[in-house]
Amino acid sequence: MHKFKLYCNILILLLFLILFCLPGCTTEPVETDLLLPVDFSNIPENLILTSFHTDKIEIRIQAHPNLIELINKKNLHYPVDLYTDLEFDPAGDSDSIEPGSYLFPVEEKRIPMDRGIKILSINPSYLSVQLEKKVSKTFKITVPYIGTPAKGHIALDAATEPASVKLTGAASLIQSIKELKTKPIDLANASEDFKKKIPLDLENPSIISSSDPIIIVSVPIQQQLVSKTIENIPIQIWNSTLKVSIEPSKITIQIKGPFETLNNKEITDQIYSFIDLKGLAPGVYARHAYINIPWDLMMTAAVPQVFTIKIE
Repeated sequence: MHKFKLYCNILILLLFLILFCLPGCTTEPVETDLLLPVDFSNIPENLILTSFHTDKIEIRIQAHPNLIELINKKNLHYPVDLYTDLEFDPAGDSDSIEPGSYLFPVEEKRIPMDRGIKILSINPSYLSVQLEKKVSKTFKITVPYIGTPAKGHIALDAATEPASVKLTGAASLIQSIKELKTKPIDLANASEDFKKKIPLDLENPSIISSSDPIIIVSVPIQQQLVSKTIENIPIQIWNSTLKVSIEPSKITIQIKGPFETLNNKEITDQIYSFIDLKGLAPGVYARHAYINIPWDLMMTAAVPQVFTIKIE
């Protein structure tokens, strides 16, 4: 029984060697390419890294397949400490580092490779970097509109929270901004005031906003003021029991008001005209007519303005 167990253990050991050890001992190293992002750190406070820089390097490596499988699972990057690489005097002031374009040699020793992995080539051999002066500027926010409000309505200028935003970025980018806008707001069929959250229209992600890039926009919608002519309104005679004639007997007026009000017949039917003859004896008179119109309408013209009144 003891010998049987010993034979079983030896057999298991042999199977393990065949399955796991022997393939590793006999497989030849292989070559492959890796793409490593470049990690720029410690950028001088008064400068900013522009988009014109080398952001990846390609390396060709040689290693056992198991090692290559492991290295592919790692989140590798090539580190660059800009302050240290640019400031030759460790005690120097970062302000002494000038804006401009720089080339850094890619150093093999910085590439984080495990033992057993051989680096065959590196491309590119130099990193290109462009640094610009960092500036800040405060911009008032404007809101562009697209679409058309409901018929008879107009949109006034929108109000935003906040009303202005400070942007920080490369001098050339900040100076190129003539107007800071949000993404457009669609006014399609809007007939009343509304609020909406909408992002700033910042195309370059390297520009930093001092506040939340999502802006609260309040859009005021008003009825459009329109004009309308109402013709041949009869002139009513008030406070007289005598025989009265009036020339002309009708008046035409022009009124101005909100679109919906002027197109509401129940409201426009409230308009009438009259002349008050209280206390007048028989005779001929020249008088103005009174026009009754709803409070939210305004009369802009009336024809005729004087009427001839004959009382018998």
